Amino acid sequence: MSNEWPELGVLELLVGVDDHGSLGAAARIAGIAQPNASRAIKKLEARVGAPLLQRKPTGSTLTPEGTVLAHWSRKVLDDARHLLDVAAGMREKRAAELTVSASMTVAEHLLPAWLGQFRRAAPGVTIHLQVRNSRQVCADVTAGQCDIGFVESPTVPRALHSIAVAYDRLVVVVDPHHPWTRRRRPLTVAELARTPLVVREPGSGTRTTLDLALHEYERAAPLLELGSGAAIRTSVLGGVGPAVLSTLAVAAQVESGELKIVEVEDLHLERTLRAVWRPPRQLEGPAGDLVRLVRRVPARTSRRSPPPERR
Repeated sequence: MSNEWPELGVLELLVGVDDHGSLGAAARIAGIAQPNASRAIKKLEARVGAPLLQRKPTGSTLTPEGTVLAHWSRKVLDDARHLLDVAAGMREKRAAELTVSASMTVAEHLLPAWLGQFRRAAPGVTIHLQVRNSRQVCADVTAGQCDIGFVESPTVPRALHSIAVAYDRLVVVVDPHHPWTRRRRPLTVAELARTPLVVREPGSGTRTTLDLALHEYERAAPLLELGSGAAIRTSVLGGVGPAVLSTLAVAAQVESGELKIVEVEDLHLERTLRAVWRPPRQLEGPAGDLVRLVRRVPARTSRRSPPPERR
């Protein structure tokens, strides 16, 4: 193999094949046309003197030699990203910016306080906030369209790093005149599953958590699908039907008696709210400062402290 340095782009493709199971997927994520990606991999194979991909109709997998190179490619790419981060930090005249993508529940009920404290601690940082559902937040982070994301979904993509920042719980809520408020016994999970509910759209963390909890039961079609917890709360207040919402979204209305919580036997809907970001693992700059601040804030959603970082 010659002493010429390999292009970082072809190393990114090699890692992408390992993560996503095909050269086509790796090329799309890297923003490279597939014919160009194929030529780059073949050029690297010629330089290495060994095949790096096992090409199949269903996709591509790494050969043993490809697996070894992908392992070292990850290290090289992480170091290259760190180099770029350091270089960016050296440009003192450049105004610091932070783009945050957050799921609806986090954006509506937690981020205002978090960002208020962050602005007091770092007044020179310009903050841009994007409000999405959890699936879209993960897509924003993966595509590099934001510096940090906050999600409420039970899982995050393998390619992202994540850390717990708070907790909340989903509860069944109805208006005070709903027949469920006169029950002497809790609902069963099967009864809840058979009932048409006002729900969030697919891809939201609230919808995903509920769907996972009820996946073994026969489900009724949704009564309504709405794009925010606030819209669902308004619908329940108006007597449209029951819903499953975060305690963050209904705390004031439950306290005032405008909404009633209905207990469901053996249904546990506690969940972890997470910050998510792209590699490298160590989160630096304003995004790292924000996450460290958030984890120091006493979470009104739970008395538990966030656990150590995952991935």
